Amino acid sequence: MKQQNFRNHPRFVPGFHFLTSALILTALVIAIILMVSNGISLLTVFSLLAAISLLLMFFFTRQFATGNQDRIIRLEESLRVLRLTGKLPDERLTRAQQIALRFADDSEYPALSEKAIEQNLSATDIKKAIQQWKADHHRI
Repeated sequence: MKQQNFRNHPRFVPGFHFLTSALILTALVIAIILMVSNGISLLTVFSLLAAISLLLMFFFTRQFATGNQDRIIRLEESLRVLRLTGKLPDERLTRAQQIALRFADDSEYPALSEKAIEQNLSATDIKKAIQQWKADHHRI
């Protein structure tokens, strides 16, 4: 598996992110074209509603999965901080900061988390500041 770093850590599943989204958007465009060219009928309204439903399911499916993943990451990171420092994570860390810090190696985690709080670093800034990247190949 390729070594993970800031530049290559985002994960895209081509079948989901590109193919499925393209098919759903195509269905929506076709439903709109049918409604405009054929007028409003039960079939064209159904086609439009089906396409909109698919689009909403596409977005909510991703949102639910990443929301659950974020909760799990925060729990894992809380346990990690407890193991490293003997105390729970600082409550001033935002959710995004905590999630970004998961990529930091244990050796740099405490100092980087303090820097994140003091300088109010964004998740992107935290990831860019990491010197020893700790890969996460199991994310959604």
